[in-house]
Amino acid sequence: MKIVRVTATEVVVRANPGSIESLGLDKPLHKIPVRGGKSWTVQFDELPKVVIELELSDGTVGLGELYRGHDWLTVEGISATLLGRDLRALCRQDLPFAKVREHDGFEIAIWDAFAKLHGLRVVDLLGGPVRDRVAVGAWTGHRRDDEVGALAKRYAGLGFTCLKFKCALDDDIVAWASAVAAEAPGMRVIFDPNERFERPYETRRLAVALAEVGNVLCLEDPIPHWMRAEYADLRRTSPVPIVRHVALPYPVLGNRIEDAITAVRGHEVDGFNFNAGLADFQRLDHIADVAGLPCWHGSEIDLGVLEAAYVHSAAAARSCVWPSDIFGRHIRSHDLLAQPLEFDASHVLLPEGPGLGVSLDHAALAEHRTDQRTYTAP
Repeated sequence: MKIVRVTATEVVVRANPGSIESLGLDKPLHKIPVRGGKSWTVQFDELPKVVIELELSDGTVGLGELYRGHDWLTVEGISATLLGRDLRALCRQDLPFAKVREHDGFEIAIWDAFAKLHGLRVVDLLGGPVRDRVAVGAWTGHRRDDEVGALAKRYAGLGFTCLKFKCALDDDIVAWASAVAAEAPGMRVIFDPNERFERPYETRRLAVALAEVGNVLCLEDPIPHWMRAEYADLRRTSPVPIVRHVALPYPVLGNRIEDAITAVRGHEVDGFNFNAGLADFQRLDHIADVAGLPCWHGSEIDLGVLEAAYVHSAAAARSCVWPSDIFGRHIRSHDLLAQPLEFDASHVLLPEGPGLGVSLDHAALAEHRTDQRTYTAP
């Protein structure tokens, strides 16, 4: 069953006003440098994404979605590598192109097409589900102090039991945690400074104060990843759990699958946030599961195709018990799906049907399209 066509549709889907951060704030969250600029200078919803439609000779179409900030030459190169190949001859654990940032979106399309060919779900290719619904949490960027309580109350009213904040040292996160405790009793909180607490003593001071509030699930990536000894010390002394984000879509920042192994061996963390493609997320889950550590599935506040893949991965992962970052439809103005993922309070349901179990809203795809390129077999 040969791959005969790849259609790559570039889209820009902006966030709903006020859904990322407080109106009037300007604290961009895209960590990777863009066009030579520094990190943290571009807001993530400004960047384009690409939806992949990978067509087989029998008309089967596999869907994929690239992470934001793609490179067209790489898209063209991967497409050329795949065109004319028999899908069934591909090793899905070791695809014939590099693990660059565009890798996972093509991987998803390949797995979706293969599962559809065989009348299976993607989760079945991962060994089958250990759960039919995945815990998810609400998410927000930086907020003004006086908005936090109302935001937490609103999300609690929607059924969410966990709220994740992006933050930095100039944010009063102890006040934020207290506001959540007052307005949404029982809601847990995750704080993610993306390594920007910088100094271990700052993290330790904050952890002690947050423990007194009593609603913090964990601190994610409080200090730079290279401070491995300091992570181990924090884990021993912090009254709240310390979590490491292993984000394989960021090879430019040096993230590797081996980071999870070194963190386990060094007793550096109490759990993980894993972000990876289908095959590598399963590898990471196995590391955490054998080590007896929990994880959740990370994201980049994506569109519906990628989030559907995350649900399949998390549903098949024994260690994935903490609330995952599958929250894009509450942030972005559209998910580009004909039928959105189904949420039940603080869980997202595993989609039914073959493959990913989702289809595109082609009208929405056209509305948000900024470019489209089609590659065909010679």
